[in-house]
Amino acid sequence: MARFIYSLVFCLLLPVILVRLMIRARKAPAYGERWLERFGIFKVKQLKAAGTELQKKDAIWFHTVSVGEFIAAVPLIEQVMAAYPNKPIVITTTTPTGSDQVKKRFAHELGKRLTHVYLPYDLPWFLSAFLRRVKPRLLIILETELWPNLIHSCSKYGTRVLVANARLSEKSAKGYGKLAKLSAQMLGNIDCLAVQNATDGQRFLDLGLKASSMEVTGSIKFDLTIKDELIAQGQAWREQWGAQRKVVIVVSTHQGEDEIALAAFQTLLSIDPSALLVVVPRHPERFDDVAQLIEAQGLQLARRSQASQLNSQTQVLLVDTMGELMEFLAASDVCIMGGSYVENGGHNPLEPAALSVPILMGPSQFNFLLICQQLEQAGGLQTVAAEQLAVALTEWLQDDVLRTEKGNQAKQVVDANRGAKQKVFELIARQLAE
Repeated sequence: MARFIYSLVFCLLLPVILVRLMIRARKAPAYGERWLERFGIFKVKQLKAAGTELQKKDAIWFHTVSVGEFIAAVPLIEQVMAAYPNKPIVITTTTPTGSDQVKKRFAHELGKRLTHVYLPYDLPWFLSAFLRRVKPRLLIILETELWPNLIHSCSKYGTRVLVANARLSEKSAKGYGKLAKLSAQMLGNIDCLAVQNATDGQRFLDLGLKASSMEVTGSIKFDLTIKDELIAQGQAWREQWGAQRKVVIVVSTHQGEDEIALAAFQTLLSIDPSALLVVVPRHPERFDDVAQLIEAQGLQLARRSQASQLNSQTQVLLVDTMGELMEFLAASDVCIMGGSYVENGGHNPLEPAALSVPILMGPSQFNFLLICQQLEQAGGLQTVAAEQLAVALTEWLQDDVLRTEKGNQAKQVVDANRGAKQKVFELIARQLAE
């Protein structure tokens, strides 16, 4: 009954969801494309083109909601593809930015053994249509993208469900707790949940997950790989920008955070006029708004999409392209992590940490609380209020020895916690064998 009521409410809200999608498409046209996929409708020949047998339930399906989850999952997806060369791979996302990353990273595999589509809306008939086309043996959900009908439909169809890199903040647990019966039914249909830590694991158990279905593996985000050519690209950019210039990057900003970063940077410029700020908004539809904000403050702006603009007089570089974050991190001295100066819970600090770039964050960190605590205890991350950001930023940039030490401390945390990917892979192999 709980799931029936949920589905009924979802049906009633679907027109609102579609209107919001149309409104969002005005600023980000990609949201207006490929709508049929969101209803479970796409061409079956996309999968058959690989020449892989799809008459039986054999596909391995990864769901990564957006960019962050997909990037974290890439090493795991590659390991699974190498270990199971005859199994078709399906990757779903819900956002166009996530979709773009899938297409970019697996360009050579698409149309062969790998396909990508949007995840259908969480209603049984859309999901049934999707499952009939894809025929998955195993669904691997990254982090906590849990949908009641998705998991129920997989269970009914005979597709096993593994949640990898699962996390559940106290705030999110309270939200699930308000729908206790629905949450318990959903968690009861999960075959395996690989949780990042025991604290989050206990929250899942309290909500109804069977203890026999849970494994504590750590976070696969510690297992990210940094290619040499990526670092080389970052170093090359530094040479172009001016090797002596201090570079600050503010990553994944949300509305209201660009102003905070720009205010701190203005203070820094009064001390170091040659400094460069790299701004990476979280959502593409905000690119133009952020550009206007930068120019309104009288700062010399260059946009990544118009690379010829960048010169020695540039004070702010706006990254209005996708898929180059790690290269820009590799070119930076200090990272300010977005999503932490608004109530969004912060974004992944392990990416700059893996590149030995020290991190400044605001107080909202619930998405990565334990990771942030580990980094802060080691010295590689500092939690700073908005009004103190300029002071901390200036201190780190003026002391090369201190900044290098903090960057090394951040990287040591990443290196010390690697290994979760292999544990999750072994759980996947176990599910496929059953």
